[in-house]
Amino acid sequence: MEQMKKIRIEILGLSFSQSQSGAYTLVLGEYKGRRRLPIVIGSFEAQSIAIELEKMTPSRPLTHDLFKSFAKAFSVKVKEVVIYNIIEGVFYARLVCENHKGGEIEIDARTSDAVAIALRFSCPIFTYDSVLNQAGVFLGEKGLEPVEEVKTPEKNPRGKPSGDIGDLRDYTMKELNEILDKAVRDEAYERASLIRDEIKKRKGNNS
Repeated sequence: MEQMKKIRIEILGLSFSQSQSGAYTLVLGEYKGRRRLPIVIGSFEAQSIAIELEKMTPSRPLTHDLFKSFAKAFSVKVKEVVIYNIIEGVFYARLVCENHKGGEIEIDARTSDAVAIALRFSCPIFTYDSVLNQAGVFLGEKGLEPVEEVKTPEKNPRGKPSGDIGDLRDYTMKELNEILDKAVRDEAYERASLIRDEIKKRKGNNS
């Protein structure tokens, strides 16, 4: 894995998760590229990320603020965050840190925590092609606008509202590709990733 080229990604936005109640979708995007990486995170982590994005100051330090203060007190700097793997839908990340002697330390972390900490240290976030190929969604020719709240389009191929796609196993491959295109156009990246996974599974079963 270390021999692979790292790809820089950036935070594009947060939205309510369509698959898990009370959760949020963090959307990361390939820097100057068209691939998107949607990651479902908890509400606390989403709040911590949103507060830092908006440059708000909480009345008391949050856990990630405490980590930053603790690291600075012992002259530890977070140089970068790397999302290096995904296994059974779970993303794996690490903090690459530098101590006061210039030595490098790697610390395993949940991806949501790693991103919240990266914001506080203003350090870059990276991933690998293998992660983007497995879990990313490709944005077509529409452009690179920031992610906003998901808009509900009129109908999907089964005549249902696009946000209510139901059981993906009921769709033909042609219909799956149609609603995948629609989800990407509407920047519904979490929904698009679920459809993409179903398409990949079917292709694997047919190989």
